[in-house]
Amino acid sequence: MIESKYLKDDMHNVQQLLSIPSLKNFEIENLGKILRLSKIRQYEEGEAIIKEGDMDLWLYFLLSGKVRVEKNGITICSINRMGEIFGEMRILDRLSRSASVYAQDKTICLAVNVAATKKFSSDDKVNFLLFLYKVFAEYMSVRLRLLNEELVKTKKQLEILAKKNI
Repeated sequence: MIESKYLKDDMHNVQQLLSIPSLKNFEIENLGKILRLSKIRQYEEGEAIIKEGDMDLWLYFLLSGKVRVEKNGITICSINRMGEIFGEMRILDRLSRSASVYAQDKTICLAVNVAATKKFSSDDKVNFLLFLYKVFAEYMSVRLRLLNEELVKTKKQLEILAKKNI
């Protein structure tokens, strides 16, 4: 992994964040807060970004490339759209990482150190976390819909297999 220093919340960096689909509708103040907690991380193909069971508090926005999400060595999904987030479940439930994430090719992420919010005042921390939770809710809704579609498809396949074995 190649990692930058923490980013500055200057206007150029804020404008770059505005190009990330999941962040384009948010206030510049919150985007500045994200920048102060963020680093750019670059990964090579096959490199681990998140390891199942870890306890870190980093959240990731995919800037370029593609990642594979695995649970117990089984691929769950791939993520390849700019601005998609991963690592959010650990932030929400404070449990260990539920899956591993690997770069599938050269991948660049905006990595946000949520643990560093302790530097914020109480009000800033609350506002920032509310902002993050809104982003999480939008992505989790999309992922839940996709999961529901997969579940229905799998159940239909199981019904067909069960009828063939009768």
